[in-house]
Amino acid sequence: MRRFPPERIVCLTEETVETLYLLGEEDRIVGVSGYAVRPARVRKEKPRVSAFTSADLPKILALEPDLVLAFSDMQAEIVADLARAGISVHLFNQRDVAGCLAMIRTVGALVGASGKADALAQGYAHHLGAAALDNAGPPRLKVYFEEWDEPMISGIGWVSELIGYAGGDDVFPLQAREAAAKDRIVTSEQVIAARPDVILASWCGKRVNVARIRERPGWDAIPAVAAGRIHEIKSPLILQPGPAALTDGFRAIRVALKGAQAVTGDNGAST
Repeated sequence: MRRFPPERIVCLTEETVETLYLLGEEDRIVGVSGYAVRPARVRKEKPRVSAFTSADLPKILALEPDLVLAFSDMQAEIVADLARAGISVHLFNQRDVAGCLAMIRTVGALVGASGKADALAQGYAHHLGAAALDNAGPPRLKVYFEEWDEPMISGIGWVSELIGYAGGDDVFPLQAREAAAKDRIVTSEQVIAARPDVILASWCGKRVNVARIRERPGWDAIPAVAAGRIHEIKSPLILQPGPAALTDGFRAIRVALKGAQAVTGDNGAST
């Protein structure tokens, strides 16, 4: 890193962009991912320099960043190229709620805003804890979260945990612990056997086709399908492991589950 705190930061994913804006440190950002949409003004204010698994290396280098913030093994090759070019990089790999909160605190530390970052993270943790207490009682709805459709990929760790905070039980909790999408592939038969009360879907980068889910062979026997409880959550809200998922993404999960609980009432979840 050339300077501390870094004055010129490039963010290759959305969650660090939103975090820096929330900390009031957005003036440090000189380049962002093309998927960055939070806050909305970022699309007008910051040049786009990357997709998710690809980046415009010459454009990034021309920005002369002090620091590039990246995420996961999916960006490992980009990070390697930047390192070879002499750029300082911090690669995050958060896969659960604790990791999301740690990311916020780390970003704050990197820009000399530890106090604000800690307060932000504590606020999210308090909100989730309070929600968990509110939703502690029955009925506990069984929830299938679909991150992709072909092949079917179940929800990652932070999504599974947020479902729990919202009063539901992820039907594939063991898969949720797996970091790689290939290790969270499930079969149609497994979903049918799990009998979820609610289906939440967020197909990364494309619109969810609810009718196609409903028409899958044998899925008419699933309580969620029979009752019409299939809900899309926009991927920028829930698949971004940071503030969006902890706020608007979590809110969308709670709304979907509250609606289902109001219908099931004293009958409880399916068995």
